[in-house]
Amino acid sequence: MTNYEIVTDSTCDLPRTLIDSLNIKVITMEYVINGKECANDNTMDISGFYKLLREKKQVTTSKISTGRFIREFERFVRNGRDIVYISLSSALSGTYFSAMVAADELMQKYPNRKVLVVDSLSGSLGEGMLVYYATKKRDKGTPINELKEWLEQAKKSLLSWFTVDDLFHLKRGGRISSASATIGAMLGMKPIVRASKDGKLELSEKVRGKKAALMALVNKVESMIDFSKGKEVFISHADALDDATFVAKLLKERLNIKNILINYIGPTMGAHSGPGAVALFFMGK
Repeated sequence: MTNYEIVTDSTCDLPRTLIDSLNIKVITMEYVINGKECANDNTMDISGFYKLLREKKQVTTSKISTGRFIREFERFVRNGRDIVYISLSSALSGTYFSAMVAADELMQKYPNRKVLVVDSLSGSLGEGMLVYYATKKRDKGTPINELKEWLEQAKKSLLSWFTVDDLFHLKRGGRISSASATIGAMLGMKPIVRASKDGKLELSEKVRGKKAALMALVNKVESMIDFSKGKEVFISHADALDDATFVAKLLKERLNIKNILINYIGPTMGAHSGPGAVALFFMGK
């Protein structure tokens, strides 16, 4: 029986049923849309969120503060429980650094406890995939230090590929130039984006049309997946269930992949990807 909790934040985008069944502790992140503060949790109307986004409503997101982490973590360490916290990519948010400061403070206050922080270098169901694998290791009795070491290695093999419907959301985030966004939109171009080894988003290529973009994502999985490291593919989508289902069907037909999880991209990540995004996560060569 392990003596630690696996904790993450709500950008992991795992379904609530899975979070509950795997005993994952989730710290809720917040966002502001149209001046209203909202929680990125299972109470939100996700389709309503993307409807507002399509109407060009203003959305801002924020990191989890050090003080909040201390409060959330301390309720476990105070009761004699250690923590492995798996965070949103440090390249996308300051949340990881807030967690590191909180962990240091708590381990000074509780010298017999461990609060270990892992930068997932990913987001959405990429972060969620690492959390999922971590629970499997925990349930096999993996010691906390060994789990931390395994996660640091495993994240190097986690591949993240996605496409978006509207290039202007990437332009707003500084991922592509304004000129590229304008020309791409006129030509019906769809970007294929990947997460780099340091967790940053990189524009890999552009293809013409949504179907070609979805096919390109399937091709990435086919050429790069390493079944010896993981047999699952996680697919997250920004209110584009039909597209996600289409991709899942192709993966089953072409690669006989049976373990496919599909879920929404939550508001924290969806505010930057925009509606219509589809993302694939898997363990690669």
